[in-house]
Amino acid sequence: MPDEKKENGISRREFLTKGALGSFFVAMGGATAGGFALPKPTVSPGPSRRYKLGAPDEFPVGTAVKMDKENLFLFRDDEGYYAITAVCTHLGCIITKVDDGFECPCHGSRFSPDGRVVGGPAPSGLPWLEVSLTPDGYLMVDADVEIAPGTKFVAINCG
Repeated sequence: MPDEKKENGISRREFLTKGALGSFFVAMGGATAGGFALPKPTVSPGPSRRYKLGAPDEFPVGTAVKMDKENLFLFRDDEGYYAITAVCTHLGCIITKVDDGFECPCHGSRFSPDGRVVGGPAPSGLPWLEVSLTPDGYLMVDADVEIAPGTKFVAINCG
């Protein structure tokens, strides 16, 4: 009976052999395709978060401007320009400026004027962002580059 053909022309042993070989080649094909995909990144880079904000003289000393579209605050004091994110480090809500610093309206996190946590569930302070000058003379903030709190940009010969 082992060599006996069934009515469809194929024995059980031949069927299992062909099924096993077919499964093997399908698995090898999938593994090979996956191997070719390894060098390609699976995550595409996000859009640039570099923002041109305006000429330095548009921001006089004492300025504290919330840039709604960019989700940041730009400040200018006697020492220079600096930018602090407006995104709460707790759950990403947009914070508001209050007299004694910043406040998250969603969950109650509170931050000092320089972005340190003073209350609420936020795990860390508000990041300071890099401020620079573009070649055409405008202030630019790079929201992808965090700098040490207290670091200020000094624009020479500007306003």
